[in-house]
Amino acid sequence: MEKFSKILKELRAEKNLSISALSKQVGISSSALGRWELGQADIRSRDLVKLAIFYNVTTDYIFGLED
Repeated sequence: MEKFSKILKELRAEKNLSISALSKQVGISSSALGRWELGQADIRSRDLVKLAIFYNVTTDYIFGLED
């Protein structure tokens, strides 16, 4: 989970987005995004796919399974 949280933070930082701005763009609550970045909650598959599409990466990349 630590790798997942770190990658989420890095992807958001690369786009210079706040959690609130990302929330509005992908349609996911800012509280959920914050919990994922802190490693306090598990992500649902549909939300994982939304983020992968937004960032143009694979779900495996977000989980840290590929470079």
